[in-house]
Amino acid sequence: MKELTAQEAFNKAAACCSRAECCTADISKKLERWGLDADAREEVIGRLVGERFIDERRYCHSFVRDKFRYNQWGRTKIAQALRLKGVPEDCAREALEEIEEEEYRATLGKLLQAKSRGLKAASDYERRGKLIRFALGRGFEMETIKHCLHADDEDFA
Repeated sequence: MKELTAQEAFNKAAACCSRAECCTADISKKLERWGLDADAREEVIGRLVGERFIDERRYCHSFVRDKFRYNQWGRTKIAQALRLKGVPEDCAREALEEIEEEEYRATLGKLLQAKSRGLKAASDYERRGKLIRFALGRGFEMETIKHCLHADDEDFA
């Protein structure tokens, strides 16, 4: 494979960014795979940001919306994924605040109901434990999980 020039890498990266939202970390990894040195990567990323092919805020909002609506992840899991991508904390926080609490709880409620139907448990206590572990694994906060389970059963604390 021939080595790319900075201009060719820019064109290729811009095409990637045009197809889907990308963050700086995603493009940086691609550029590294394509064999660009650190200086060339920095130059290409700077140009992509300058020409608004890469916009961390826009990426965050898109990522949060997609992971919540389509993957049904909770805030904790989404925040962790954004941290792993190296997205600035303030962008992530702002995007996560866009999730409406009512929709968030409704989504968790549906997930818990669906999961509950397929669970085999010897007691209500065991069933609750399994549902809590499931919801925590999906990235929902304990307080929200308790609220959703409490709505089904007034005895849950």
